[in-house]
Amino acid sequence: MTIKQIQDEIVDEFSMFDDWMQRYEYIIELGKSLPLIDEHYKTEENIIKGCQSKVWVHGEEQEGKIVFTADSDAILTKGIIAILIRTFSNQQASDILASDTDFIDEIGLKEHLSPTRANGLVSMIKQIKMYALAFQSKR
Repeated sequence: MTIKQIQDEIVDEFSMFDDWMQRYEYIIELGKSLPLIDEHYKTEENIIKGCQSKVWVHGEEQEGKIVFTADSDAILTKGIIAILIRTFSNQQASDILASDTDFIDEIGLKEHLSPTRANGLVSMIKQIKMYALAFQSKR
């Protein structure tokens, strides 16, 4: 699936919920299905700067695509990074760099987060794009 197709799928899933309490619960559920990062990647260099809670993201290239794993010490944040991992993992670096993140506004996520969590979300996206840039420049 392309990044856009995954984003459209996420927008469709979120449209099924009537209110934000249901959406928060869904985000928390998504966090429980997050492919966990290996403990040895839970290092200072893999921590997302600017997040209220601790979020670790690791990316590695496998067969021309970047595979991300992540974890967080907060259940809501874990769900947020799960959405991003689902969107960007197993994609080519060029596709990650060319993609937009309008789907986050479409589902209303940023406007329903505290300012510090919203900043953390932006930092998570930046880190994922930085991984993509690093892997693309290795070519």
